[in-house]
Amino acid sequence: MIGRRWWAPWLWLAPAITLLSVFLIYPVVDTLRRSLLNADSTRFVGFDNYKFIIDNPVPLLSNTHSAILNNVLWLVLFTSFAVGVGLGIALLASRVRYEAVAKSAIFIPMAVSFVAASVIWRFMYVFDPHIGTINAFITHFGGHSTAWIQNTNAPQTWLTSLGPTTLPDPIQINNLALIIVGVWVWTGFAVVVLSAGLRAISSEMLQAARVDGANEWQIFRRIIIPVLSPTIAVVATTLVIQALKLFDLVWVMTGGKFKTDVIATLFFREAFLIQDFGVGSALAIVLLLAVVPVMVVSIRRFQFQEETR
Repeated sequence: MIGRRWWAPWLWLAPAITLLSVFLIYPVVDTLRRSLLNADSTRFVGFDNYKFIIDNPVPLLSNTHSAILNNVLWLVLFTSFAVGVGLGIALLASRVRYEAVAKSAIFIPMAVSFVAASVIWRFMYVFDPHIGTINAFITHFGGHSTAWIQNTNAPQTWLTSLGPTTLPDPIQINNLALIIVGVWVWTGFAVVVLSAGLRAISSEMLQAARVDGANEWQIFRRIIIPVLSPTIAVVATTLVIQALKLFDLVWVMTGGKFKTDVIATLFFREAFLIQDFGVGSALAIVLLLAVVPVMVVSIRRFQFQEETR
């Protein structure tokens, strides 16, 4: 029957294939094409746009090196802190009676969009202690207001003296302040997923380890972490992808100023504000090439887990 109507499966797949072709495959191919053309897409320039990204000839206008380094900083610190804090909270919440309430409270920021979270934290970081919540707390206990999101001319304090003037890009207080916001939003996701993984660990196994004389640190290091490693990998992969394609938080809070640009904000500025579609498309392809290997590793890990079940 299928042999006579070979076209039947393709008929059912046609809507999905059409949507994928129009909204995914075509944009990727067209972006790749534009990355090989000049600013207004009228002349073929080969790999000149990619050379522009590597050479970084006009850093005051678009610092590609700083943007790439900022993405690396986000990838390392944002992922590490979100997974680490999420795991710690998941372990602590599993030991209290009000576990559901505690996890719900931690998860609330996930219900807030990155744009809304950015607006909230912009007010919290304001230098004026009458407006900025964090500086109001610091000054209440006798400290001095801190320019959390600053440029090199901002007032320097005991903390922000370790800022753009003394530390190399991208290790400066601006990026760290933004990463804290990202961790605040995404920790709830890590807590929920890791809590589900913790529930899958047999309580008999943990009790047997305690009977054998293992302390809590040994149980955590030799039982919980190995058993939970697939779940941690899933959470970390999700956060890595989020760190690589980060845009809205940085754009709303700083607009990429004060050396906080990431690849996505730089792509937006080059393509839609400066209207250099060649460099903008090349940046988009660079971002795609950074995300694809993470997706491939994630899919292969998932397939391996399915095969070993």
